[in-house]
Amino acid sequence: MDPCPSSFFRRDTLDVARDLLGFRLVRELPERDSTRIVGRIVETEAYTQDDPAFHGWNLYDEETDSVRREGRGADLFTAPGLGYVYLIYGMHWLLNVVTEPEGTGGAVLIRAVEPKEGHEVIRANRGENHREVDLTNGPGKLSEAFGVDDAFHQADLTQPPLYFTPGTLDDDETVATSSRIGISKAVERHWRFFIDGHPYVSPATPSAQKA
Repeated sequence: MDPCPSSFFRRDTLDVARDLLGFRLVRELPERDSTRIVGRIVETEAYTQDDPAFHGWNLYDEETDSVRREGRGADLFTAPGLGYVYLIYGMHWLLNVVTEPEGTGGAVLIRAVEPKEGHEVIRANRGENHREVDLTNGPGKLSEAFGVDDAFHQADLTQPPLYFTPGTLDDDETVATSSRIGISKAVERHWRFFIDGHPYVSPATPSAQKA
C-alpha cells in the first residue's frame, strides 16, 4: 500500500473530502510485530478558511495576505498532508488532514471508517462491549480504535505510521451529502460526504436538521 502523496491533499478541500471516500486509513503498529490497522473511509467533512465553522476562521488577513499565528487553528494553514488533531469534550481526539496549498487554510475531518484489517487491535482499543458497527462509526471512535492522539498533530500523514492509501467506490455505491455534524455555523453548507446507506456511517444527526 503506497501512501497518498502530499499533492493529493494540495487541492480544493471539497474535492479531497469527496475523493477520500473509499480510500484506506492505515496505522502501522511495529510494536505488535508489524500488525497494522486498516479502515476504509466512508464519511468525511470539509472545512475551509472562508467557513465560519473552521477552527482557523478569521486568522487569514486578506489585506496583508498573512495568517495570524494564534492557537492551534493556525496549523490549518501549514503544509498539505499534515495532521490536525484536536480534543473535544475533554476526551475524544478527532483526526483531520490539512488540505490546500500551504498558506491557504483547509482540512478534512475523517468521520468514519469500515474496519478492514487489525480487528483484534481495534476491539482491544475500543473495548469488548461495543457492537461491531459501533467500533469506528464516528470520528472519536475511529481515533480511539486507531490509537490516534495529540502525538499525530502536525505529523506527516503521507508516510508511516499513519497514512492514507488510494481506493475506489464499489459499482453499487453512491456519494451522498448533508450539512456537517455538531456545528452551529454555516449549517447550510452540505460539506459532509458519505457513502449512502453504508452501515459504518456515523448515526449522528446533521446540524441543519437540528437547527
